[in-house]
Amino acid sequence: MAGYLDSYGVAEERQGRKIRRIVIWSLSVVLVAGGLYLWFRNWRQEQAVKQFFALLQEKNYQEAYARWGCTQDHPCKYWGPEKFAEEWGPSSPYADVSTVKIVHEDSCGNGVVFDIESPKMEPQGLFVDNETNSLSYAPKARCEGPHLQIWEFLKSRFGS
Repeated sequence: MAGYLDSYGVAEERQGRKIRRIVIWSLSVVLVAGGLYLWFRNWRQEQAVKQFFALLQEKNYQEAYARWGCTQDHPCKYWGPEKFAEEWGPSSPYADVSTVKIVHEDSCGNGVVFDIESPKMEPQGLFVDNETNSLSYAPKARCEGPHLQIWEFLKSRFGS
């Protein structure tokens, strides 16, 4: 037996409200999940760069050199500890790493390129490998291919 008001469209209205709620909640979940993905997709690599700068700030140059996949025992082929100290040590333009900031990050196939900036130096690109989190100089400032600038647009509009 149907309810008294069912013949006047109350059931259809309830059904419509239920569908609207489901659609709104679904869109909300997708938007929040997408935002979290964009926010945290390069989090590990960003932490590797920040840890590298923290090691430089602590003047722990051996451990900072190890972040590049090089050690005193097994130095990099064309970039020994002396060259590292020249480029990142106390007499380098990056001696005061508190002035260094990440201005842009760009995801590539197997890593992330971070553009860093210092008042005493030209902008520099650092590449962080996704698997090992080891650092190297970026071969290019940006990864190849089209770039969606949504994140940069939002940062410029809402500050960061």
